[in-house]
Amino acid sequence: MNAIHKHIRPSLVRNAACAMLMAGAGLLSTAAGAQQFDAKGIARTESVRHDFDGKREAIQVRVDFAPGASAPKHSHPGVEIAYVLEGTIDYEMNGKTYRLKAGESLYIPAGAAHSARNVSNGVTAELATYLVEKNKPVFVLEK
Repeated sequence: MNAIHKHIRPSLVRNAACAMLMAGAGLLSTAAGAQQFDAKGIARTESVRHDFDGKREAIQVRVDFAPGASAPKHSHPGVEIAYVLEGTIDYEMNGKTYRLKAGESLYIPAGAAHSARNVSNGVTAELATYLVEKNKPVFVLEK
């Protein structure tokens, strides 16, 4: 287990585990081929947005990446747990590359600039779980 995984609170792990079970059961997935990819080859399907503690909200989004598609360097006003549902994704953060395959996850600290790229031949999907400050953009592009 690398250092990034050591900072996850048990309650976040339980919540993410529940989300993974839901995803595995097909409760959070979109129908195959039904993705509406944007110009960069990314499709986002929000499945949950709920108040967490009055200051933050919990958000879950399925992100599908077309072959070769990438999300540019960005950050979030809170933490993200990225769980790869299918395929393989390279995440770049803090000068390191993390290659994750289906069934693996990555903890991304609040404000950490990172990017993600599909390195599979087919569509790759992740379940992104955010615990972020309310009334702030969830996705902030780096300049």
